[in-house]
Amino acid sequence: MAWLTAILLMFFCAAGARADSIESVLMPGKVIEGHAKYESECVKCHMRFNKAAQTGLCLDCHKDVASDVRQKQGYHGRLTEQECRACHTEHKGRAAHIAPLDEKSFNHTKTDFILKGGHADAKIACRDCHRPGVKYRDTATKCNACHKKDDKHKGNLGAACETCHNERDWKAAKFDHEKTRFPLAGKHADVKCEDCHQNQRFKGVPRDCLSCHRKDDKHKGSFGAKCESCHTERDWKEMTFNHDKTRYPLRGKHRTTKCESCHKSGLYKEKLKTTCVACHRADDVHKGGLGEKCESCHNEREWRTTSFNHDQDTKFPLRDKHKAAKCTACHTNANYRDKLKTACIACHLKEDEHKGKYGEKCETCHKEKDWKISTFQHDRDTKYPLRGKHIKVKCMACHKGHLYKDKVQSTCYACHQQDDKHKGQEGKKCESCHNEKDWKDTSFDHGLARFPLLGKHIKVECKKCHLTPAFKDASMECNACHAKEDVHKKRLGTECGQCHNARDWKLWDFDHDQRTKFKLDGGHKGLECVACHTRPMPGKLSLSGTCVSCHEREDVHDGSFGRQCERCHVTSSFKTIKGEMGFGK
Repeated sequence: MAWLTAILLMFFCAAGARADSIESVLMPGKVIEGHAKYESECVKCHMRFNKAAQTGLCLDCHKDVASDVRQKQGYHGRLTEQECRACHTEHKGRAAHIAPLDEKSFNHTKTDFILKGGHADAKIACRDCHRPGVKYRDTATKCNACHKKDDKHKGNLGAACETCHNERDWKAAKFDHEKTRFPLAGKHADVKCEDCHQNQRFKGVPRDCLSCHRKDDKHKGSFGAKCESCHTERDWKEMTFNHDKTRYPLRGKHRTTKCESCHKSGLYKEKLKTTCVACHRADDVHKGGLGEKCESCHNEREWRTTSFNHDQDTKFPLRDKHKAAKCTACHTNANYRDKLKTACIACHLKEDEHKGKYGEKCETCHKEKDWKISTFQHDRDTKYPLRGKHIKVKCMACHKGHLYKDKVQSTCYACHQQDDKHKGQEGKKCESCHNEKDWKDTSFDHGLARFPLLGKHIKVECKKCHLTPAFKDASMECNACHAKEDVHKKRLGTECGQCHNARDWKLWDFDHDQRTKFKLDGGHKGLECVACHTRPMPGKLSLSGTCVSCHEREDVHDGSFGRQCERCHVTSSFKTIKGEMGFGK
């Protein structure tokens, strides 16, 4: 029988077209139903003379398993690396089950869902989680997927059950109320959950005091619903309200006044006015002539004592020439109720020599001491200090419109666009290379560019590569400048940097064994590069590594033994045959 098998193998190897027939005859058995459509195509699962390739062919079809293996996840990704056929044996018949699973000995820790707590209990069977027709890998891992019917909250707390529960004991909740918008403080910490969360209602429960304590409100709602303004959770009878922390602190005789004297109706519904005249209009001996800001001169300790100081009590202290001005010069008709504008232009509009072009902030340059003295310093008072030739430029050269309404851009490009010889190609950050001292004096660092200058490139003049100020048009490819020096005539591609460097063009180094997938040995050693690389090739060099790509004419078999010459021949001598083939030498 062994002799007959050898004869058959010789016959069918010689006649390549009949190879599939002999493989079908020698097939050990039928494949499973899922692989039946590939039964006549052995190459789908087998590679001739290469058993090791079978696992790769399996993973080519079973892409989900291949993904797990690559990413070291899932059951297959955590297994010790081995051949697929070690566990999944084919050719056992159509109805064979080639993915057996022993539920009792299966190690669930090798999956993405480790069984813990109640899940690891022997009472839990595989079928309780893994439904028929659903792949094990596609089984849902969220609590809600299996325990939705057990959710006493009826979905009100969402599907993230693990936030409060764990696998060990479902009834043992670990919810931390301190992480909610209502941390339990004081006596609230002793209250039972169901006292506030009735009918398992957790979301949307009111957080204001009155929702639970309306019957305890002795103010009958007149002081509003913000109980926490005065009370605390520690003790309801303890008052913590401090009127001094409001926008109206109580001072002087106001401290002894009862709350009801001012708060006569709802505390929050009616907003009390805090002006003196709101309560003391009848006491105003000025009859409104000095306005309603009584506190400007009077205080709560003693009404008859005045302490008005324009420098301290107003936002407009009187300095220099303003001190000598009479009150009625600004407060016309002795009317203090009208809020006066404090801008210089409000009084000095007629004296504005700039005719409003420089805005209304006169104090930027002028002072009360002397209007004719200008104190503005561009370096100190702006974000754009003047340097170099900018110091001598007149203000109107840049500030052509309104000083404040028209915001002058501080970029070089805003004023010098017409001077840009690069036509915008180098962007708008002119200061990267130029400075205000001398526009022609540049400080560009080529080392920060995409093409740092190394070796002999350092001494080359800019114009040798950059023929125009459009610098980015210059190519970074060696061949762009050194095409005439290419003695290989592009037969070794145009990526010169693979062998040569900028230090010296004659110093080159290329290790074919280390930097390519085609090791030079045997007869290949010592060959000139152009012996194989015969045709010009732009860009990266690419050449087939098969024997027949160069030796097709020397194939005495005329292709009948395939294109993998290296299976029988060696590079030292084409006539030398490897080992014994099993049917002759």
